[in-house]
Amino acid sequence: MSESSGARVCFEAEAGAEEEGECEGEEEEDAGAGAPGRRQGKVTVKYNRRELQRRLDLEGWVDERLTQLYACPEEEMPELEIDIDHLLELNTDEERAEQLREILQACANSPEGFITDLLSSLKGMKKLNNGSRK
Repeated sequence: MSESSGARVCFEAEAGAEEEGECEGEEEEDAGAGAPGRRQGKVTVKYNRRELQRRLDLEGWVDERLTQLYACPEEEMPELEIDIDHLLELNTDEERAEQLREILQACANSPEGFITDLLSSLKGMKKLNNGSRK
């Protein structure tokens, strides 16, 4: 596959569909690359499904723990934004913990257990937004 062409995935064509031996829309220079009876499809995988599920689970856990920490009805809870990608951009757990303490400074209950658990959960996680933050 040449470097200038994007990743391709060929799908089996239905019976009676293309018989030319090329992927649909394939250019002349790639004519020998396709298998008979196949058509081209482009696949873009931006995020690993397992990583995305792990992120969703973590966000649900954070919401649940914040509700417990603030111990008040949801409508009285302050607007908090814990940006996981921003935390992952920080170099050390100490910087992450300090950032979380700043966010949770109005919390009546001690957030230290939550911070420790969250930092542990962040281990091995990757940013999802691929540098689109400013």
